[in-house]
Amino acid sequence: MDQEKEIKGSNGYMMLFVFLILFFGSILGFVLLNYAWFIAGIFIALFLLPGLILVNPNEARVLLLFGDYKGTIKQNGLFWVNPFYIKKKISLRARNFDSERLKVNDKLGNPVMISTILVWRVLDTYKASFDVNNFENFVVVQTDAAVRKLASMYPYDNFADEGLDEDITLRSSVNEVSDALEKELEERLNIAGIEVLEARIGYLAYANEIASAMLKRQQATAIVAARHKIVEGAVSMVEMALHQLSEKNLVDLDPESRAAMVSNLMVVLCSDKDASPIVNAGTLNH
Repeated sequence: MDQEKEIKGSNGYMMLFVFLILFFGSILGFVLLNYAWFIAGIFIALFLLPGLILVNPNEARVLLLFGDYKGTIKQNGLFWVNPFYIKKKISLRARNFDSERLKVNDKLGNPVMISTILVWRVLDTYKASFDVNNFENFVVVQTDAAVRKLASMYPYDNFADEGLDEDITLRSSVNEVSDALEKELEERLNIAGIEVLEARIGYLAYANEIASAMLKRQQATAIVAARHKIVEGAVSMVEMALHQLSEKNLVDLDPESRAAMVSNLMVVLCSDKDASPIVNAGTLNH
């Protein structure tokens, strides 16, 4: 037997009724009639009692007889089984596991702090009981190993100055990274009969020793990107202004005046501060 076998126990309520009748009837008979054989009835009743098991919703009982797997009861209720069975209780409820924050290296070798939130449950009670030593500890260890592997597969962020063209990063590609983590955990936990319901990154940040430097780098990257957009928009606006002036013949600009106008417009549009206008009361050249 190398797979789960679901079985059903006998009616527990009937056996409970038999136990009560046999136990209290034997006591009453011994007291009133003083027959020694009523004592045997008491021992028989006590022998039947350990066979009663209560299975709550989303719980299972794995049954063993002298080291031989007999089956698993998953149906909830009161049942009676062989009193010699060893009855191991396993919860089938969904469980949360919030891993510790681990310091790992991303694809670029940068140290990052990362943790994961895993939602899992036991699917195969045979594998969970006999294929691994302790399935709860197995989940913890394999989750840490999967997170370390995942972090080494992707960069924390995508920086243009490093010549990378990564579509998936730990910081921005939340759904893709979660799917990859869930698939990795499913492969690792399948041996223990564990079903992965959800897996996602719970915490992600640069390690303390490089957090300040990487923050400055991100800020610099954002500033450069913003400046690029500002310059691109300013050039477009200057081009439109010159085209409109030329098209409507509002003013005839020689090359020198045209260059001065372009320079002034670029300064006004690209400056960090508001420009202070100077009114020219003379000619354009003075």
